[in-house]
Amino acid sequence: MPFKMTAFLKESALFNNALNQLKGKSVLVLGHRRPDGDCIGSQVGLTRVLIQLGIDARAVNQDPIPRTLAKFVGDTPFFSPSEVEGDDFTIVTVDCADRKRVGDDLHARFPNIFLNVDHHVSNNNYADKNFVLSDASATGEILAKFFLDSNITIDSITADALYVGIATDTGQFCYSGTNASVFEVCLRLCEYGANPASVAHELYEREKPGRVQLLQRFLASFKMEHNDRVCIGTLRDSYYEETNTQPEDAESFVDYARSMEGVEIGALVEERKGKLKGSLRAKDPRYRVDILAKEFQGGGHACAAGFNIDKSLDEFYPELVKAIGQHLATVTS
Repeated sequence: MPFKMTAFLKESALFNNALNQLKGKSVLVLGHRRPDGDCIGSQVGLTRVLIQLGIDARAVNQDPIPRTLAKFVGDTPFFSPSEVEGDDFTIVTVDCADRKRVGDDLHARFPNIFLNVDHHVSNNNYADKNFVLSDASATGEILAKFFLDSNITIDSITADALYVGIATDTGQFCYSGTNASVFEVCLRLCEYGANPASVAHELYEREKPGRVQLLQRFLASFKMEHNDRVCIGTLRDSYYEETNTQPEDAESFVDYARSMEGVEIGALVEERKGKLKGSLRAKDPRYRVDILAKEFQGGGHACAAGFNIDKSLDEFYPELVKAIGQHLATVTS
């Protein structure tokens, strides 16, 4: 049995009280569109704990579970919106910086949120109960600490899922938000059955040829801007058909732009059926790419943010370069 430690979070008692208020209700745990590891891991972890507590709960996402994350769902009840009948549900969101991140259909159908668990600094506390801890590395970290503080026994599927959330949102424990507390909670998750080697294999050692070809196109698109302090890569709609891939296969590509020597901000801009999705990454939190993303109605974290915009790539690219330049000028050394 894992050893008892002092509490991780002062908010844990309030969170436990919020969970008790869900008893007797039918709960949907919603995540954001184009789900990543932290989103799926948090949905899986919270849904399984709610079921363990005797609460009728299921996870719902507007977009499919990415191929690389499917194994970590296990037997967790996970549905698409069309599979959910009726509207008499209590809604919980995880890893959603704002209520619209769940997708247009789910937002229109379930506009009222009871519980909001998130780590994005741009989160505006849109629910009745909000647990937004922006200093956390991942929503999975927050949930893991709440569960551990509340002495909730978690199974190996839950432990793996929460570990996936932390591992992916810390860039395999390389980002600046990775601290001693992150490793401490991962140790506890391993004691409950999380398997870091198996997770790493599933996430990073099962590349398909099409994804490698997509990555080649992305790397070939790199443009260095602002005296090589900025690297921007792009993905055209046609690339996905050419490589037999899906947008989910571009997950983490932006980190290649960020990783270039001398680069302070890396960016990925993807075409999506006439619209654009942008991802921004910074090596240092001083560069506050969440503020930069807000200029395009986006948001996120100091070192990782994103946005969506209804423009063509050729039209938008010079606007992005200009906005990044103006943003860099505001950053003090």
